[in-house]
Amino acid sequence: MVDLHHAREVDTGQPPDLDFDGFYAAHFQSLTIQLYAYTGDLADAQDVVQEAFLRALARWDRLTTLDDPLAWVRRVAWNLATSQWRRARTAALFLRRHRPEDTPAPGPDRVALAEALATLPAQQRRVVILHYLADLPVRDIAAQIGAPEGSVKAWLSRGRTALAARLSEKEDGR
Repeated sequence: MVDLHHAREVDTGQPPDLDFDGFYAAHFQSLTIQLYAYTGDLADAQDVVQEAFLRALARWDRLTTLDDPLAWVRRVAWNLATSQWRRARTAALFLRRHRPEDTPAPGPDRVALAEALATLPAQQRRVVILHYLADLPVRDIAAQIGAPEGSVKAWLSRGRTALAARLSEKEDGR
């Protein structure tokens, strides 16, 4: 006879990894790494990923019905990072226009890969990060960003070529 008062697990028909705490623990670090590569700032990456998970928690009952709740969280995090980047760009343009002439330029404080990634167009940077850091196949990237697979392949190819050229320039000291 089963004692229902001591039963803690309820069979919802969902896989066990759709428990929010487990989902968060399983995916927070990998999403943070992806967003760090995109933003170039660990604190900003952690903030947008945390915010995406907070939004997921508020909708958790609905997200568990999706085929891939992680794709939803990733898209929200990328959108938040893009919005944050736009706000930062606007602020930087304002500061540049109002900065005194004698303000020194920032020093080279980024690693070579972050610098090289930052030079890529946004779509190339995004697909390179999703393919190599998130280990997503081209098909999943295309579905995630709403683009044809051929476009994703082209952006990935161009991004790899540009990164290789920029990184080899760094190695050669140019």
